[in-house]
Amino acid sequence: MMKKQTTRRLSTTHVIMLSFVLVILLGSLLLSLPISAADGKALPYVDALFTATTATCVTGLVTVPTVSAWSTFGHIVILVLIQIGGLGVITVLSGVMISLHKRLGLRDSHLLADAFNLNTMSDMAKFVKSVIIGTLTVEGIGALLYMPVFVPRFGARGIWIAVFNAISAFCNAGIDIFAENSLCDYACHPLVNFVTCALVVLGGLGYIVWWDVLRVLKRFKTHGFRCFSQLTLHSKIVLLATPLLIIGGGALILALEYNNPQTIGALSLFDKIQVSLFQSVTTRTAGFASVPQEALRDATALLCVVLMFIGGSPVGTAGGAKTVTFVVLAAAAACTFKNKSRVTLLNRTVAESAVRKAVAVAGMSFTILAVSTLLLSAVTQAPVLDVLYETASATATVGLTRNLTPTLNVWGKLIVIGTMYLGRVGPISLAIAMNVGAPAHNGIKYPTEEISVG
Repeated sequence: MMKKQTTRRLSTTHVIMLSFVLVILLGSLLLSLPISAADGKALPYVDALFTATTATCVTGLVTVPTVSAWSTFGHIVILVLIQIGGLGVITVLSGVMISLHKRLGLRDSHLLADAFNLNTMSDMAKFVKSVIIGTLTVEGIGALLYMPVFVPRFGARGIWIAVFNAISAFCNAGIDIFAENSLCDYACHPLVNFVTCALVVLGGLGYIVWWDVLRVLKRFKTHGFRCFSQLTLHSKIVLLATPLLIIGGGALILALEYNNPQTIGALSLFDKIQVSLFQSVTTRTAGFASVPQEALRDATALLCVVLMFIGGSPVGTAGGAKTVTFVVLAAAAACTFKNKSRVTLLNRTVAESAVRKAVAVAGMSFTILAVSTLLLSAVTQAPVLDVLYETASATATVGLTRNLTPTLNVWGKLIVIGTMYLGRVGPISLAIAMNVGAPAHNGIKYPTEEISVG
């Protein structure tokens, strides 16, 4: 009698999570080579692993200065990891398959849909092509706009710096290769501020918002501004929440830091405004710093933690719990206060599954933040606010630090590595991965009983 052979295939969630692990490990091995170090002496493996993780997870926290610790080869490895991490490992592999004229199978489409958190698998090959072409186009334009600033200062190397910075900004990585103090030297440079913020915001809006806006703009000639009423609910939420958070966050930062001589206190009003807006943008997963983060007042730092936790928007290069998540939660709370049975937004009813998912995402994100803060506090002597800033930055893949990252011991580095990874793969992926293999719902309906909440 032949024994039945049972094979258990990895779920799409496991494949996505494993793909990031493999890329991080490969990147860490390359960065641990002597050729990757600026002085030709291999850096400690934990620093190579940390750098590979922060690049692949498009975070930006670094234990060693990127500009001086790594060679040109090391910078190339880091940039490749940033591009792979920004697009997603599955997207890059699918793009390679498409370029080789290979057809995407059903499982490939399922993987892509899960990787981008989409609710449909229709025409995924076209979607991948659009994502890759759109990404490279925007990054290329960004690099060209950077060149008038970097080429005069750095010569021919300025071209490489412009390309690196454009990719890093669009992917919301926040890693640069021209200074150890990030963009502090360009805090009051309008062009650098504008280009960086534009790249960060475009990457953070999400690809499906891009295509939706382009779709309705085709009808502008016949419908005028009324065409924007045809945007999907998702796009409307993102396009309303994004400027509200940028302007609102910038206004609060301006008010809190207005007289702080260590940040914007000595600047002109125009420069105060542009630096405050830049800080508001960069805290929502970009990671570039135009002012020393350790110099921010405590109230400002706490505000930045909130902005970091919210993050960018779904189906893009940004991290965080996402703007749509918090808008849905706010709408659900408002509807509860008004005793409404359904959650509504902009004259549309939000699906119950979306509300439950928003609760799960926010809850899991907060759990990751709380656990990592507790663990990091246990292995470091840093002030709690600095630790919270660090873990919020890692959880939301932001990359800002109050100068804590370079001082971390091995345990601290490992904790932040784990936090960055969990923040990048996403709380929903983590929850699903943990629940795979659990018994399916058996259809039993249990009695309902009232409980007291709040």
